[in-house]
Amino acid sequence: MGMESKFIWKNGELVPFEQATIHFLTPALHYGAAVFEGIRSYNTPKGPAIFRLREHVERLFDSARVLGFREFPWTVDETIKAHKDTVRANGFTDCYVRPLIYLDGGGWNLNVDYGKPSFMIAVWEWNNYLGEEALAKGIRANISSFTRHHPNVSMTKAKIAGNYVNSVLAKTESERNGFQEAILLDPQGYIAECTGENLFMVRDGKIITPSTAPVLEGITRQSIYTIAKDLGYEVIEMPVSRDQLYNADEVFVCGTAAEVIGLSEIDFRKIGDGKSGKITREIQNVYHDAIRGKIAKYESWCDYVG
Repeated sequence: MGMESKFIWKNGELVPFEQATIHFLTPALHYGAAVFEGIRSYNTPKGPAIFRLREHVERLFDSARVLGFREFPWTVDETIKAHKDTVRANGFTDCYVRPLIYLDGGGWNLNVDYGKPSFMIAVWEWNNYLGEEALAKGIRANISSFTRHHPNVSMTKAKIAGNYVNSVLAKTESERNGFQEAILLDPQGYIAECTGENLFMVRDGKIITPSTAPVLEGITRQSIYTIAKDLGYEVIEMPVSRDQLYNADEVFVCGTAAEVIGLSEIDFRKIGDGKSGKITREIQNVYHDAIRGKIAKYESWCDYVG
């Protein structure tokens, strides 16, 4: 996956890709003291549009507050404009967008008050995270030996860079064991989420998803809630055990990178008929049209680059 582009936005200006660097002694590099977002831009009949950009920027700022940053030199509206400027400057349509606010210049005493925030936005061309074949066939997953963070150990509602070591450990273990994704349990032993996706299961025509208490409140997850309800499905939020997943009719995951992907197998147990199920595909198809500006009632989710 090539991540090169012409420009990266850095602290208020577009700089050439090669110049978007940080010093080795930047504290965020050593302590994971940074927050980020995963956002996508899609080609639509009206040109490139960034999916639910305002919601992502607001969550980015929320994450920064959770980490402890008290003041920012940028507003939400200025940041929204910066994202659009970066996509436009690089001439991309379908691309991934990665903003990062990081602790810079101080903070070696493990206190963000002694440092300052810096801000970069990168974009690069990117297709489906888990591969096109996964859309139809689904992917194989396993229950990870690693537990999702306890909500009072590391803030689970914030996309803090250091939190994702948990995902790196789980994903690496999973792929080395021959799977494509890992499912993490929460500290109580119930299903939490995957390494970069929220999880849903279908039983008897109802869609069930774990409580948000230990997991990230995904923006794609919120979108799936809306689409499922508009299609007439009941969505229930409740604790889910791993054996309930094994006996589900369908299981699917969603996230900015993965979009909507079915799970064909969990822990060597076939889910349903072993491929993306009917309800999964139905939601998948609506979501894919929505993010590309093809459904009028969801067009407000598309923030056009212009």
